Amino acid sequence: MTGPARASPSAAGDAAMGVQLKRVYDPPAAGDGVRILVDRLWPRGLSRAKAAIQRWEKEIAPSDELRRWFGHDPARWPEFRRRYAAELRAQAALLADLRALAAAGPITLVYAAGDTVHNNAVVLAELLQAAPEKPGHGMTGSN
Repeated sequence: MTGPARASPSAAGDAAMGVQLKRVYDPPAAGDGVRILVDRLWPRGLSRAKAAIQRWEKEIAPSDELRRWFGHDPARWPEFRRRYAAELRAQAALLADLRALAAAGPITLVYAAGDTVHNNAVVLAELLQAAPEKPGHGMTGSN
């Protein structure tokens, strides 16, 4: 298997969707497409020029309360994923915008966390790559 060893399962993205993940401290690459910072806080010690961010979507980041509760504790990861996914579902318009952007070309969700597996960008990428829920069409498995 080739590719970065530290990449999460979502980092590879879905070829049809074009969603990638990258730490903001890693150098930008031509294949990044549109680089979108998905953290509420600007990364420490990094200039805007060096970060090469085209969009900063603070609104899609976890709430301050959730971010502080999680504290990047892997033991809290399952509950963080559940709570953050619920927060993201309330951002349907922004999720649709990001899905449309990813369908048009590659996007890279950029984050500052040192943990490449347990961070908000991983959860966001999974939701972006999942089929959007349609109003009135719950995922019950019956027709």
